[in-house]
Amino acid sequence: MPLSPEQLAEIEELRANPQPTLRAVSAGMEQHLYKPLEVLDHGFVRVIDYMGDDAAICQAARVSYGKGTKSVSNDEGLIRYLMRHWHSTPFEMCEIKLHVKLPVFVARQWIRHRTANVNEYSARYSILDREFYIPEPQHIAAQSVVNNQGRGEALTGEEAARVLEILKSDAARCYDHYEEMISQEDQQGLARELARMNLPANIYTQWYWKVDLHNLFHFLRLRADAHAQYEIRVYADAICNVVADWVPFAFKAFEDYRMGGATLSTKALDCVRRMLKGEDVSQENSGMSKGEWREFMGILEN
Repeated sequence: MPLSPEQLAEIEELRANPQPTLRAVSAGMEQHLYKPLEVLDHGFVRVIDYMGDDAAICQAARVSYGKGTKSVSNDEGLIRYLMRHWHSTPFEMCEIKLHVKLPVFVARQWIRHRTANVNEYSARYSILDREFYIPEPQHIAAQSVVNNQGRGEALTGEEAARVLEILKSDAARCYDHYEEMISQEDQQGLARELARMNLPANIYTQWYWKVDLHNLFHFLRLRADAHAQYEIRVYADAICNVVADWVPFAFKAFEDYRMGGATLSTKALDCVRRMLKGEDVSQENSGMSKGEWREFMGILEN
């Protein structure tokens, strides 16, 4: 179960008691507050709190840049200008606090984004639930032959079944031993902070994660990308759905200039100019390495 009965009761209580406020409110975000978006087999993302909206971004920009933004006639145009020219500070005026339930190995990837405030469920004080991420068969894949950090073709048949059985049995056995080691009524047992070290990386943890919009966009640009690991990408996709309702102008600009755009090197730009002039440009005369050329062609073909 992604949410415990206690958490569900808390959500119902919070949503049943709205409070009047004078602060800026995003109607789109209000619809998401406290509600869980289920991710993977036991995980979720839900909004606990937020600050700011599209107007807050523009307000901060106009205070900062003054007359320099008067040529921009509306909020959407200003936000697109800020995104296009990499003016990041106004986007830092918006913040979001999320409650996330996720497998530990996903959390270890996620925590690499060090520009957020994080408070994680403590297995020193509490006993972790018997909940493990077990991939769907279509996500059980072999190592990629072209990418050292990615997966390749999906396993099938007996090989897929063999791997799934190992994942399930190892997780169950480790948790059984975890429970056996923890203090019981008839034995002294092991401290929780030590017993947890026997748990597998696919067990679920939870945390509160608070981040400003600028750094959230950086997270989403990397983790909602098609090349990101599936298990973290689905969380990023869920967050994208929330952000699109929270700050629609900013998210559309982010999609256009970051997710859908591309950064080209000096050599790549030179190749584009030569191609437009009708020149025959190849990897050999481009000045790029094979890897750079492959990525460049991938941008042009997509």
